[in-house]
Amino acid sequence: MTDLRSVVLAGGGTGGHIYPLLAFADCLRRHDPDIRITCLGSAKGLENEIIPAAGYDLRQVPAYQLPRSVNVDLVKTGPRMIRSMRACRAVLDEVAADAVVGFGGYVAVPGYLAAWRRKTPIVIHEVNVPPGVANKLGMRFTDHVAVGFEHQPQLVPSLADARVVGVPLRRSLTSLDRAARRAEACAHFGLDPNRPTVFVYGGSQGARAINLAMAGAAKAITAAGCQVLHIIGARNEPVEIPTDLPAPYVTLPFLSEMELGYAAADLLLSRGGAMTVAEATALGVPAIYVPLPYGNGEQRRNALPVVEAGGGMIVDNADLTAQWIETNLLPLLRDPARISAMSTAAAGYGRRDGDEALRAFTLEAVAKGAGQ
Repeated sequence: MTDLRSVVLAGGGTGGHIYPLLAFADCLRRHDPDIRITCLGSAKGLENEIIPAAGYDLRQVPAYQLPRSVNVDLVKTGPRMIRSMRACRAVLDEVAADAVVGFGGYVAVPGYLAAWRRKTPIVIHEVNVPPGVANKLGMRFTDHVAVGFEHQPQLVPSLADARVVGVPLRRSLTSLDRAARRAEACAHFGLDPNRPTVFVYGGSQGARAINLAMAGAAKAITAAGCQVLHIIGARNEPVEIPTDLPAPYVTLPFLSEMELGYAAADLLLSRGGAMTVAEATALGVPAIYVPLPYGNGEQRRNALPVVEAGGGMIVDNADLTAQWIETNLLPLLRDPARISAMSTAAAGYGRRDGDEALRAFTLEAVAKGAGQ
């Protein structure tokens, strides 16, 4: 097996890039506590709050948004990218990097360029359709491309030869026995373990449409004997949840122990981000997905294969109302047989070994690089 002594991980800006990076870093460290792990980040990215707190070395390098059209920023891109690439090259040289593994975000671009110039093996992990701008550029410099889901190579010609490895997830999730920890999770949140529970989660920023629809349906849900664990979103405007409800309705701005949320849940109501889909299916949690109504439609493409496999439902953002929840979500939540069947289908689609599979793929790439 190739000796992997030092790895540089590139990915930042959003949780969708940072959390799989951290899960992969944890996997590398489990196998080799002495491995050197260095993360690239920008000065303004979310990675500054998350990566150092997780115990990993974060090096800030200049990172710039790539222009999508011909404008004044396009003229500036060349000099800016050279400056960023040189900063990354200095980091790679300092830590004697054996490989660069990128997860997307603008900071990944100079990392890929520096690795290419240094002849350091590059591995790219992509979870979206279409691929993000940074990874799309990086794919010009390497054949070692991994993806999170089976549908990606089928939909994107440039990913046709990519390796499907799954999505690296935190060990706290992949080791979770939901049934065994349900009572503990419900006690943690002040929920009743004997009531059907819907877990509402709009992503790290929350989702106002989901929040408003749930607030409107709160009385009907709790009157039917069901309960709610609702993550509002730390940066979202607060919503008014009725008081004096007949069953628990717990709201939180943010939840770091997501494993407890999933353990308490019978059904998930969420956006369709790649990380959310990967987590819910890995844990066998049936979900109603509400894809973002803007962008390039990747959230619908993330969720659709799960729905086709029988592990979830999709509702358009514009159709999600309190009435829709009462008419569609509530009967599902009160149907244990259907919930069980959807849970089995979701688990059949998901996988828990994305971190290990990506590590094996990285070792292959390094071995091929050493043989050239």
